[in-house]
Amino acid sequence: MDALVLFLFFGVVFVIYFLPSIIALARRKRDRTPIFLLNLFLGGTMVGWVVALVWASKTDVPMVVR
Repeated sequence: MDALVLFLFFGVVFVIYFLPSIIALARRKRDRTPIFLLNLFLGGTMVGWVVALVWASKTDVPMVVR
């Protein structure tokens, strides 16, 4: 029972920590890799996590080809 609770706890923490990366993948963002790297290395600072979350939530601007 304790192992199950511990497993669920760390699973929820993992999902919350990587929520910006999950959102970027689900939205098929162009900048998935930089968002993931920012989330991975600076997500623990909360500032990095919020920046990654905002970046993942923003709409991609279409690229103009001339």
